[in-house]
Amino acid sequence: MQCITTPLPGVLIIEPKVFDDERGFFFESFNQRVWHELTGLEHQFVQHNHSRSAQNVLRGLHYQIRQPQGKLVRVVSGEIFDVAVDIRRSSPHFGQWYGISLSAENKRQMWIPEGFAHGFCVTSNHAEVLYLASDYYAPEFERCIAWNDPAIAINWPLSGQPLLSAKDSQGCLLAEAESFD
Repeated sequence: MQCITTPLPGVLIIEPKVFDDERGFFFESFNQRVWHELTGLEHQFVQHNHSRSAQNVLRGLHYQIRQPQGKLVRVVSGEIFDVAVDIRRSSPHFGQWYGISLSAENKRQMWIPEGFAHGFCVTSNHAEVLYLASDYYAPEFERCIAWNDPAIAINWPLSGQPLLSAKDSQGCLLAEAESFD
């Protein structure tokens, strides 16, 4: 595996070593020992989530204000544009975002640490997304920042209006959001 840093300190791209041949492919998508060696992080993942979404579905920008979750995200079918937004007020990168295409084809993974909001939009006909979470889902602490907040100005690669959940369509602006110190 290879670990690639991004312009947002703490947000990482993980590229697995893929073994391809005429039968197909094999790769190790997660190994605790290798994860620690590559990143220096000691996270124990406690929850494994799987979603399937249609093209132009946009999920996010989500975070938990208490019991914050770090997320290791990958795509097993289709393609998404995955985004992390720094929402730590003391960070020099507060309000900045980083996005990357994750797909079944490129097999990349993105690590979104605690203190960041997370969202993605589906750029293929559909996408299935798996992610490991470092803490349990706690709906009472879940918060949502507006996907289209002009202060963040994410350049979403959408081919029309996004399909949003009721919760995501009511996200607040970053300036009004509960954030981390």
